[in-house]
Amino acid sequence: MVPGGMRATDLLAALRRTVEQLAAFNELAKALTSTLESREVLGLVMQKVSSLLRPANWSLLLHDETSDTLYFEIAVGMGADRLRNERIAVGEGIAGTAFRTLKPRLVDDVRSAPDFSPRFDAVTDFRTGSVLAVPLIFRGRALGVIELVNGEGDPRFSEEDLAAVMAIADFAAIAIQNARDFQRVQELTLVDEHTGLGNVRSLRRQLDAEVTRARSLGHPLSLLFLDLDHFKAVNDSHGHLVGSALLREVGGLLREELRPVDAAFRYGGDEFAVMLVEVDTRYAVQTGERILARFRSHRFGKGSGLDLRVTTSLGVAGCPEHASQSTELIEAADRAMYLVKARGRDGLAVAST
Repeated sequence: MVPGGMRATDLLAALRRTVEQLAAFNELAKALTSTLESREVLGLVMQKVSSLLRPANWSLLLHDETSDTLYFEIAVGMGADRLRNERIAVGEGIAGTAFRTLKPRLVDDVRSAPDFSPRFDAVTDFRTGSVLAVPLIFRGRALGVIELVNGEGDPRFSEEDLAAVMAIADFAAIAIQNARDFQRVQELTLVDEHTGLGNVRSLRRQLDAEVTRARSLGHPLSLLFLDLDHFKAVNDSHGHLVGSALLREVGGLLREELRPVDAAFRYGGDEFAVMLVEVDTRYAVQTGERILARFRSHRFGKGSGLDLRVTTSLGVAGCPEHASQSTELIEAADRAMYLVKARGRDGLAVAST
């Protein structure tokens, strides 16, 4: 026996467990600072939980603010597939209660828990066993829940297990929030705030990739460049709020006219670009004519009680027909658009070879 009544073997086991936990926390901290991808962050978190505690079943639930429900981002164990599309109301089951109260739950026997939900609190239909649920809390706000389930015959979760998961949850909450903040910044730097379309930075990034792919595979690629006709007069007559609303309408109009594989961008001001993937100039002209017809028939500003007619001038250029680099393709389509402006607007021109 050692002082305090603990046997040497028990002390050694406790020390070994402490060393394993410290090593896991250290590895987790290093790993989580090396990535800002949400899926990687969540995978790393649950990998450490699984290796430390070896639960029979485990899951990570995240909060959907729109519906105010919890969904299974990760679920591992028998019957996990049936949980992937499930939603839990805040406060439902042990996990939902942990989320709502911001307090961890350690249930030694689920039969004693009035809020136990066999549908959600067990990957298999356990009627006995223990459950451990820890909310992921960042600055007083719950982001989700880590839940572990052991069935009858499996080891019961202990207070030490709870402390270990709570420590991991602290790391996880910070890492998840950092990943989300990074994603929002990325979206802001690639999306135009007025139209919801990609911005010029997004255009250059995607166009570079598609030009490289088109050249390597020998597939066509086309670009439309649009400039709204007399847009300044709309701002001067009706104000910039109406002008901004009109730009949003243009963004929606372009999205409706494109295939899912194509992409529209706000280049700047009242200029827009449309990237047509694996489309030659002939088909691009057809798409351009359809867009022109849509502009001619559409009346803008109805949300403001107006009935505005706005047309556009459109230039078409193709790769490799008119350019072999993304910058050259933009310039070729832009020059074609200015030919339309010189001819009187509301029309289409194809770049010269």
